[in-house]
Amino acid sequence: MLRLLPKLPLYWAYRKFGWPMMLPFSIVVSVSYRCNSKCQTCDVWRKPNDDMTLEEWDKTFASIGRGPLYFTFTGGEPFLRKDTVDMALSAYNHCRPAVITIPTNGILTSRIVEQVDRLCVGAPKANIGINLSLDEVGERHDEIRMVPGNWKKAMKTWKALKELQKEHSNLVLTTHTVISNFNIDRFFEVYAGLEFLKPDSYITEIAEERVELDTVGWEITPMAEKYGPIADYLSQKARERRVSGFARITQAFRAEYYQLAKRTLVEQRQVIPCYAGWASCQIAPNGDLWSCCIRAEGAGNLRDNDYDLKRIWRSSAMARLRGSIYRGECSCPMANASYANMLLHPPTMARVAATVVTP
Repeated sequence: MLRLLPKLPLYWAYRKFGWPMMLPFSIVVSVSYRCNSKCQTCDVWRKPNDDMTLEEWDKTFASIGRGPLYFTFTGGEPFLRKDTVDMALSAYNHCRPAVITIPTNGILTSRIVEQVDRLCVGAPKANIGINLSLDEVGERHDEIRMVPGNWKKAMKTWKALKELQKEHSNLVLTTHTVISNFNIDRFFEVYAGLEFLKPDSYITEIAEERVELDTVGWEITPMAEKYGPIADYLSQKARERRVSGFARITQAFRAEYYQLAKRTLVEQRQVIPCYAGWASCQIAPNGDLWSCCIRAEGAGNLRDNDYDLKRIWRSSAMARLRGSIYRGECSCPMANASYANMLLHPPTMARVAATVVTP
């Protein structure tokens, strides 16, 4: 975070005036749409695949160079690719991010543990966050994920990761729940039912109708009046949680994020300025560059631009996307973009800092 502080005024100017051109400090990489879950909140597993190879990703990360602080490698199920950690290590070697996060459904226990072990060793100066997705408890989780036995396999994976954490001080283990119309009425029971896992951090995200996930029109997003009390409860719990180090910082951001998500659902507008397309972006499995996955509007393809992200970043297509976002023509509570937005919003950062330093 200290690396970012001197750059904040430059991002503010970039969004307002279009200069100086800054590269994103938060990048989401979709490694593949392939998935071994068939969630009731996601249809990405049905999408056709045209995944970039490891060599193509290596060229991309080399073109980006030093600068990004935060990489997320997502899917689909990221660990279905046997080379996902090789991709993450390529990003680390070329870009030197401070944080690398990978979400997982926890089904492929052996592969997940082996790859996480390699990543922790190969990226010793990065915080490695593994987010285990758990939307319910026991067989109810399997019903939402549409995979019998998912819960038991996820528990096996979690136990193995907790053992691995004893060997790697840079490994941060998080449990993650998507709050949707399928589980919102049981959320407090779900929260209580997951506490025995003792994660470093517990995070939630609102189910959204995304172009990326082919869920537009699915009516999976909870109503604001139902989510409001949950957001308040989660913010309180995040502030009360006794954790230290990097997990303490992430919990402070989470406390603010829940309130931001609540206000976004209620007010249906950008509650704080959105920096998607300036400070954050997403790359699709085929190399399309998006401002974010909610709109999933490609500004150009890396394969067509010699794997040079900067060329697309400077393009007129990306400028048009930025103009739409700047005018507030969209709003959403998407977590990845929201964290970048919060880092660039001084009042939010002041509240985060106060939470971190409060005993």
